Amino acid sequence: MNSSKGVLLVIGSGLKLYREYLVRSAAGRARQAGLELVLINNLKPTWQLDYFDEITVINVFDHELLAATAREVAARRTVVGVLCWDEPLVMPAAELAAEFGVPGLSIPGVHGCRDKLSARSRLTAGKVLQPDFEMAANAGQARAAASRIGYPVVVKPRALGASMGVVLAADEAALDEAFRVASDASQVGDEPYRGGALVEEYAVGPEISVDAAVHKGEYLPMFVARKRTGQHPFFEEVGHVVDANDPLLGNALLMDTLARAHQVLEIENGITHAEVRLTDRGPLIIEINGRLGGDLIPFLGKTATGIDPGVVLVDISIGHRPDTTATRRGVAGIRFGYPEHDCVVRSIRVPDVAPGLVIAAPMVEPGTTLHLPPGGYIARHSFVVCQADDAQTCSERLDAASAMVVVDAEPVAPPPPGTRLEMPAGLLDVDE
Repeated sequence: MNSSKGVLLVIGSGLKLYREYLVRSAAGRARQAGLELVLINNLKPTWQLDYFDEITVINVFDHELLAATAREVAARRTVVGVLCWDEPLVMPAAELAAEFGVPGLSIPGVHGCRDKLSARSRLTAGKVLQPDFEMAANAGQARAAASRIGYPVVVKPRALGASMGVVLAADEAALDEAFRVASDASQVGDEPYRGGALVEEYAVGPEISVDAAVHKGEYLPMFVARKRTGQHPFFEEVGHVVDANDPLLGNALLMDTLARAHQVLEIENGITHAEVRLTDRGPLIIEINGRLGGDLIPFLGKTATGIDPGVVLVDISIGHRPDTTATRRGVAGIRFGYPEHDCVVRSIRVPDVAPGLVIAAPMVEPGTTLHLPPGGYIARHSFVVCQADDAQTCSERLDAASAMVVVDAEPVAPPPPGTRLEMPAGLLDVDE
């Protein structure tokens, strides 16, 4: 395709169920700016054809091939911005933005987002409240680290998303297995970060996430999500609620801490998803991700506040300061359906109508095997999204809608310990 228009280079579209609403908004904003969208994707496009002007299909997880393909696009088109919202691809996307001289997280910034050890070390040095931590290469080092830090401890891979391989070890008896689970899970991540695990002090308190834009280093919060977790001692995220009137948006200590953390990590331009524990000592940064939140949190944010993350991302990517002013004052939440045990799904039926229901959908096809942690992660069969005028009503509506989901499934045995994990589909740029 020959065109004199500038283009936004998109690295991975993501799943239709999770990301089409973002692509739709981004495409509309790009058109308004007189730009075209070029996608480098992992599989043959289907729904993406409605939004992109050019699509190249390669193995995007081969980072050398991805870089070569992006350079070929840049040789014949004027790339004015690079967009990415898939966790496994934020590193090469940031590197390409730096190479092309367009706004991006920055190389130090993306390392602070992708590499939890780098983030912990730099934030601690910058005097941003952090848990005590230590990187362990083997179970013996993990035991020594946990003994020094004090139980309970959290053991996690160095560079994975969606709480994969993150385990709470309450005492020494649980530590070895927790280390094995975290280290094994790390093997599905980027090669430099495979093996070993971080051992961290367990931070007590509610967990939240904050999605924000960063423009030339300026931190611009958009919305707060209150997180609900399950599958103890693991940290599976089973739901989120976004309230446009959440008082945490006006909490100076929290927002100053987040702004300071972004400065320390040298994050320059982009949208970030920060996870925070609200402790007695103050807000403690769990991690900062160099992308929009997953789990449809940006959709909840748009529904509750009117702030459109797809529009904001395009503005940031072309160097414009975005408008992050809320235009609505509602509440939106999501609840994910998990099986009670490992199973093969036969069928799923979700409600069409329920109080406050925005959308409900199955997340897997019949015949899909779901493994709960530690044999698998993000073992979700469905979700429901509801909205309301207040958080309590939204929670009640989520309970009611979730109770209307009907799943027929056959129990199966969990995989043997040490079985290599497969990256969950929700984290990858695939539609199969």
